[in-house]
Amino acid sequence: MRFFARLVQFAPAVLLGVVLAGCSPDDQSAGDDEKEPHFVLGKSRVNAMDYTGAVEAFQESLEVGPHSAPAHYQLACLYDTKIADPAAAIYHYQEFLRLDPKTEIADLIRRRIDGCKQQLATDVLQLPSTPAAQQQLEKLVEKNRQLQDQVDKLNAYVAAYQAAQKNNPPPAQNINSAPPQTTSYTPDDISSTPPGMKITPLPPVKPKTAKPHTHVVAARETMAAIARNAGVSLTALQAANPGVSPKKLRVGQTLNLP
Repeated sequence: MRFFARLVQFAPAVLLGVVLAGCSPDDQSAGDDEKEPHFVLGKSRVNAMDYTGAVEAFQESLEVGPHSAPAHYQLACLYDTKIADPAAAIYHYQEFLRLDPKTEIADLIRRRIDGCKQQLATDVLQLPSTPAAQQQLEKLVEKNRQLQDQVDKLNAYVAAYQAAQKNNPPPAQNINSAPPQTTSYTPDDISSTPPGMKITPLPPVKPKTAKPHTHVVAARETMAAIARNAGVSLTALQAANPGVSPKKLRVGQTLNLP
């Protein structure tokens, strides 16, 4: 049992050792996929510890042969042990098992998939705990408290203002109140003027009569044009000239303007 636990613990190292040794995960699965030029280039870059370049080479190998189980296996090992991308490692491990379900290391790869899932969950759920992050969080909390205090004060002010308006409505104007009295002079008041002062009566004021506004129809004028120039509507102009047909205007004819 102890040997089995150690084997699971050092599974990534075992898988990487298989990659570096240039062997396929299953000798029976070795074939033309491993002879593909991009795959061969990826293996050489792994031996040279150029892991980023190896990933690019194996991905190009998959573009040439999308069903290459060895290419998925190589990428899974690199993402699991060197590139630190557990999500990508899980994908390529699963693709390898799908394309080569009878591989002898299927159980070992499933354990590595579970380990990558645990690592992915840890990375997602990890919260910042550095002193700088804690100070920034405290500042945000204090700022939020200050803003909330301002909102509460503003709400209290609005409530007090509305209550004051409700309790002290503006005085309503009494339309039935008598109008202010004005002083009017009678003939008796005029007769009681001091001696020696001569009162000259004002001439009677004649009411002003509004002069009628008219317009004399000129050549080629229409009733619509006359209304537009006079600043009135055509309907009002027709109402001021009942019996006049807009289509039978005569030159020299007088129209009343409203």
